[in-house]
Amino acid sequence: MPRVLPGHATRRRHKKVLRAASGFRASRSTLYRSARPTLIKAGVYATRDRRVRKREFRALWITRVSAACDARGISYSKFMNGLKNANVILNRKMLSEVAIADPAAFDKLAELAKSKVKATA
Repeated sequence: MPRVLPGHATRRRHKKVLRAASGFRASRSTLYRSARPTLIKAGVYATRDRRVRKREFRALWITRVSAACDARGISYSKFMNGLKNANVILNRKMLSEVAIADPAAFDKLAELAKSKVKATA
């Protein structure tokens, strides 16, 4: 019985890894043994950074809304509390877009929030 070499399946598997590693530097894009762990690590970074990107965007929106609130004489926390008390359901992304694109509407939101903030003791 002839000996069967694992050529076809192995070659396909190696080509798949090397195609995915095509943008890597030096031998990491041409040699299977160095491309495979690099590809695994790249996947780990990609998974982690998908979550980090969400955090960074939320921080950006909060910074924008806070700057718009400061210009109107109300703190960010009081602004958000006032909107909550007024039953205004806008997320931070939309609030930052309104602050940039439509300052007049944001002025109205700020006035509404000021009127709904509970008096602190």
